[in-house]
Amino acid sequence: MPPPVLPDFSSSVRLKYVKLGYQYLVNHFLTLTLVPVMLAVLVEVLRLGPSELLSLWNSLNLDLIQILCSSFVVIFVATVYFMSKPRTIFLVDYACYKPPITCRVPFSTFMEHSRLILKDKPKSVEFQMRILERSGLGEETCLPPAIHYIPPTPTMEAARGEAELVIFTAMDSLFKKTGLKPKDIDILIVNCSLFSPTPSLSAMVINKYKLRSNIKSFNLSGMGCSAGLISIDLARDLLQVHPNSNAVVVSTEIITPNYYQGNERAMLLPNCLFRMGGAAILLSNHWSDRRRAKYKLVHVVRTHKGADDKAYRCVFEEEDKEGNVGISLSKDLMAIAGEALKSNITTIGPLVLPASEQLLFLLTLIGRKIFNPKWKPYIPDFKQAFEHFCIHAGGRAVIDELQKNLQLSAEHVEASRMTLHRFGNTSSSSLWYEMGYIEAKGRMNKGDRIWQIAFGSGFKCNSAVWKCNRTIKTPTDGPWADCIDRYPVYIPEVVKL
Repeated sequence: MPPPVLPDFSSSVRLKYVKLGYQYLVNHFLTLTLVPVMLAVLVEVLRLGPSELLSLWNSLNLDLIQILCSSFVVIFVATVYFMSKPRTIFLVDYACYKPPITCRVPFSTFMEHSRLILKDKPKSVEFQMRILERSGLGEETCLPPAIHYIPPTPTMEAARGEAELVIFTAMDSLFKKTGLKPKDIDILIVNCSLFSPTPSLSAMVINKYKLRSNIKSFNLSGMGCSAGLISIDLARDLLQVHPNSNAVVVSTEIITPNYYQGNERAMLLPNCLFRMGGAAILLSNHWSDRRRAKYKLVHVVRTHKGADDKAYRCVFEEEDKEGNVGISLSKDLMAIAGEALKSNITTIGPLVLPASEQLLFLLTLIGRKIFNPKWKPYIPDFKQAFEHFCIHAGGRAVIDELQKNLQLSAEHVEASRMTLHRFGNTSSSSLWYEMGYIEAKGRMNKGDRIWQIAFGSGFKCNSAVWKCNRTIKTPTDGPWADCIDRYPVYIPEVVKL
């Protein structure tokens, strides 16, 4: 039997080096052009003698007034530039809430409760089982205490109890990590989409920690899983106009009052995916924080497709036929998310992509318009712009779709998949569990760029770009501290229950 013929890799290797050469040439075009010019000027200066240089200087005939005027213009332009330049926003540190083990909901517990709560609706129980089998969630996700009762007790008192547990624990952890004192907080932003009591959650935080009376506080509700990045955007705008300030952003979703107990399949889906979680983030524009801060905020890009009726209603809170309130997820959700992502990428691409990718995209676009509309559109390689990707862990389908559309590797979406497996869909705070995963793996180095992508009701797609300010040591605390050694884990397509 003849030995197997190995494939010829030479052509693919040559193509790889051609692409690398093209990227280097285009991305460093200005440098490659200016360096020879500067060398030629330097050689010419060295060729001239001291007497020739002195005579050249004297021939300029510059008097004192001209020199002073030129100096004034330079100083004035530099002053205007630095005064109009946006303030640098630093992410000093953040803390994620880790639920206690008593709130853990293994698959067996979840299904047993479903069978008891929906004992007259076996088809709904079967539907939830199929969703859970394919969800990508693990056995350690958590639900609040009120949902563990049979039947659940979604009272206002229980919902406030969950909010206090999650938010105060995250805040205490943030104070401990950063050394921040409550009186040092100038701006407070709390986002929680579905639980909006009176007084607000931001007022609850102010009361607990006795914050200053002149604090600028905001409470965002109804903005879905992308509200965390909306809060970051709001904090950035406020920090631009308030110098030497600290802003704390709290992102969470309170599950207790929103556990659906009806029979509509579109509303049962969130029960299978959403779990407890929350995060507290400290942002600062103090120049003195530049050394200790973990990240610098580079861009925030927000896309809203609410003008379209289908997009507006694809994630919708409403009552079913029996009067049970729940969140209805449309079958068109993934298609609408894809359109929102496309719009967001169109905006963020020119801000972050290297020149080589932008040129290829432009040439392909021109070719499709002029020569052949059937040409396959060029998808920019965002791996050239970012080292890490934090995709909202909204569900396995969301992560799969973005991995496919952005042509990402398994490692690029590892943080998202493992966060979904360990903590479930924690709504707006999931992005921070993903950042925590990358840090816990020791992969975050100085200069690394991170792209956070989140989707939310309305319908919205929001992005934030961060740059790592320093190499981050593997943390010894946090939500991943006791389990990071087990990850990544293999997640089968279907987990048979």
